[in-house]
Amino acid sequence: MKRLITSLVLLLCMLATAAQAQEKVTLSGYVKDQASGEGLIGASVSVQELPGVGVGTNEYGFYSLTLPKGNYTLLFNYLGYVTASKTVQLAASQKLDVELGQNSTTLKEVEITTRKEDNNVRSMEMSTLKMQVAEIKNMPALLGEVDIVKAVQMMPGVQTAGEGTSGFYVRGGGVDQNLILLDEAPVYNASHLMGFFSVFNADAIKDVQLYKGGIPAQHGGRLSSLLDIRMKEGNNKKLGVSGGIGTISSRLTVEAPIVKDKSSFILSGRRTYADIFFGLSGDENIKNNQLYFYDLNAKLNYTLDDKNRLFVSGYFGRDVAGSKSFMMNWGNATATVRWNHLFSDRLFSNTTFIFSDFDYALGSKEEESEFTWKSHIKDYGIKNDYTYFLNPKNQLRFGLHVTYHNFMPAEVKPGKFSYVNNLKLNSTTALEAAVYLSNEHQITDKLTLDYGLRLSSFTNMGPGKVYKYDESFETPIDTVEYDRFEKIKSYGGLEPRIAAKYELNEVSSIKASYNRTLQYVHLVSNSTSAMPFDVWVPSSTYIKPQVADQVAAGYFRNFHGNMFEASVEVYYKWMDNQIDYKDYAEIFLNERLETELLRGTGEAYGAEFYVRKQKGLLTGWLSYTLSKTERTVPGINDGNAYPLRYDRRHSGNLVLAYQFSPSINFGANWTYATGGAITMPVGRYEYNGKTYPVYSERNGYRLPDYHRMDLSATYEKPRNEFKKYTSSWTLSIYNAYARKNAFSIFFRENEDDRTRTEAVKTYLFGLVPSLTYNFNF
Repeated sequence: MKRLITSLVLLLCMLATAAQAQEKVTLSGYVKDQASGEGLIGASVSVQELPGVGVGTNEYGFYSLTLPKGNYTLLFNYLGYVTASKTVQLAASQKLDVELGQNSTTLKEVEITTRKEDNNVRSMEMSTLKMQVAEIKNMPALLGEVDIVKAVQMMPGVQTAGEGTSGFYVRGGGVDQNLILLDEAPVYNASHLMGFFSVFNADAIKDVQLYKGGIPAQHGGRLSSLLDIRMKEGNNKKLGVSGGIGTISSRLTVEAPIVKDKSSFILSGRRTYADIFFGLSGDENIKNNQLYFYDLNAKLNYTLDDKNRLFVSGYFGRDVAGSKSFMMNWGNATATVRWNHLFSDRLFSNTTFIFSDFDYALGSKEEESEFTWKSHIKDYGIKNDYTYFLNPKNQLRFGLHVTYHNFMPAEVKPGKFSYVNNLKLNSTTALEAAVYLSNEHQITDKLTLDYGLRLSSFTNMGPGKVYKYDESFETPIDTVEYDRFEKIKSYGGLEPRIAAKYELNEVSSIKASYNRTLQYVHLVSNSTSAMPFDVWVPSSTYIKPQVADQVAAGYFRNFHGNMFEASVEVYYKWMDNQIDYKDYAEIFLNERLETELLRGTGEAYGAEFYVRKQKGLLTGWLSYTLSKTERTVPGINDGNAYPLRYDRRHSGNLVLAYQFSPSINFGANWTYATGGAITMPVGRYEYNGKTYPVYSERNGYRLPDYHRMDLSATYEKPRNEFKKYTSSWTLSIYNAYARKNAFSIFFRENEDDRTRTEAVKTYLFGLVPSLTYNFNF
C-alpha cells in the first residue's frame, strides 16, 4: 500500500512538473444557478477559439481550464439555461465564477433535462443514466408519491423486484449489488412500507445518476451499479417554501440563505397519515393500529473563503407499523460532513466524514410471548478525494476511502413473563479500505480514454466467534473466539477500470468499457422485495467476496438537431462467489447461517435500446431490454445453470409527457416485462400417511407477463408576475386499465377434489387514483 501511494505521488509530481514547463495559465471557478446559487453539476465550459477544448464542472460545480496565455471567449452551457459568453484576457491565472439563468418555458420548446444537448454523444459516460427531479415529477406515480427509484426502474437494463416495489436489479445483479449513495453516505434499505415507496423525498433531491457499467474508479463495494443521489444545497438568494398535500402523505420544504450568497440551508419533511384515520375508527382493534412513515432531510453549506467550503447534510427516516399485540419499525439515518478545499486553481479536494445506520426492531406485546428483536448495520467512514486538472486533455482523480462496519444481525430479548428465550446472533465488525487513481485522457479530438485502478481491502474483525465443522460442513466440532479488533479474515484485490470513446462525427460516437468490482458485504434474504428484516453479513471465514467483470460496448447517435438521442448497448457480465441457498434452507435466526449457503458462478448478458425525445411539446423516451441472467451453483439444480427470480427476457418502457398548454401537462407511462422465474410443485407423494410436494427444477417456471399503464394530468395555476405564490393540482391513475398482475402464486388443495393441487394468483393493485396539491412561494 505504501509503495502504491508513493508511486501515485511521484507520478503526480512528474505530471505537475511537465505542466509547469509549458507557458500556460489557468482559469477556474464555479458555475451556479442564478436563481438559487446552487452549483450546476456537469455544466459545459468551452473555448470558442479552440474547437474541442473544454471541460465539465464536477459534483460541486467547479471547473478548471489550463490554456496558453491569450484572449479567449468562454461559453458556459447547461441545457435548460441561457448560455453565458465571457471574454477573458489570460495573462495570468485567474478565477471566474458564472451564474446561469434558466430559460423561460415556452410551448415551442420544452426541454426536459438540464444536460448539454449532445452529452450522450460527446461525454465519456456510457451505461449511465442521469435524471432530473423536474422530469421525474412529471411522471404518474402510485398514490401521487413521486418516487425516484420507480423512475429509475423505467430505464433500460433495470428490472423491478415486483409489483409496486422499490427494489431494483441492474444487468443481472441482485438487489444488494446496487450501491445507493445519498450525499455520499450509503443507504442500506431504500424502501418504505415494505418496498412500495422509496426513502427519497423528491423535493429535497437535486441530482440522480445511475451507473450500470463503466463505474468510475473512485466508487466500489458493489458488483452491479451505483445510484448516486445528491441533495439540494438550499437557496442562498432568497427564502423559498414549497410542499404538497397528497392522498397518503404531505410534504413541506423550506430553504433560505443564512448569509446571502455565502451560506444557506434546506429542511424538507414528509409524513404519511394512515394512522390518523385509524384513530377516527369506532373499532377498537383498528383504532390502535399504527402504519406510517416519515422522512426528514436537512442540509446547510457555508463558504468560508475562496478556497474552502463546508457542507453538512443528514437524512432521517422511519417506518412504524403495529397493533395492540405486535410492533415493527425500521429506518435509516445518514450524516455527512464535507469540506471542499482548493489547494490551487487546478487541484480540488473533497474530504467527507460519513455515518450511516440502518436498524429495525420488531416484537410481540402479548405478555406470554413478549419479546423485542433488534438488528442494525452501522458505518463510520472517511473519504479523501482529489481532482487534478492537469491540462484540457487530462483530468486526474485519486484518493483514499476507509469504512468501519459494525454488524449486529439479531438480538432477541424476552419480556419478564415471556416463554421466549434470549438470543443474540454472532456480531462482528470489519474495516474496508480502498485507494484509487484514474485519468480521463483526450488522446485526439475524436478519441478519449478513461483508465484507472482501484485497490481495495477488507478485514473481518472481532468480537465474534467462528465455528469449525466436520467434513460434511453441517456439524460444528469446535469454536474459536475472537477479541475486539482481532483479525478474523482478510481479503483484497485490484479493480481495473477502462473506458473509451471515439467520435465518428458531430452526431455519433462509439464507446466501450471494462470494469472489475469486488463486493465484501452481502444481503441474506429470500424475498424479492426489500423486507426490513433482511440481514447484512460481511465476508468472513466461509463467505468470500463476490467478484464481477463486465464488458460493454455501445453506439450513440443524435437526430434532428439533438431533438432525439438514441443508443444501443450490449454487455456481458461474469460473476464469481455468488451466494444462493440450499433447498429448504433455514435462514431465520440461524446462528450458523454459512451452513445454509452455497457458492457458485453467474453470468448476465443482453442488449439495451433507448430512444429519447428531449425537445418540443411531446417529450419522453422508449426503452427495450433483451437480457438473460443465469447462475450455476454446485448442489443446486443438479449443478445445472438456472435463471434467477428477477431474470426477465424481455422488458420495455414508454414514458411520455405532453405540454398541452402553459398550464396543463399530461403524462403517461407504459411498462411491459416477461414474467419472473419461480419454482413450482409438479407432483406429490405420500409417505407414512403424509403428503409431500415434488418441485420443479430451480426457477423452472414463469409468472405471467407483466404490463401496466399509468396516467396523469397536472394543472398549474398561471403565474402572476406580481405574485410569487404558485400552485398546481395533479391527478394520477396507477394501473389505468386495472391489469391484475401477479404479485405471487401460492398452491393449495382443491376444495372439491383433495387429490388435486391448484395455483392461486395474488395481486396487489387494481386501478388506483390519487390527487395531489402542490404549492411553491
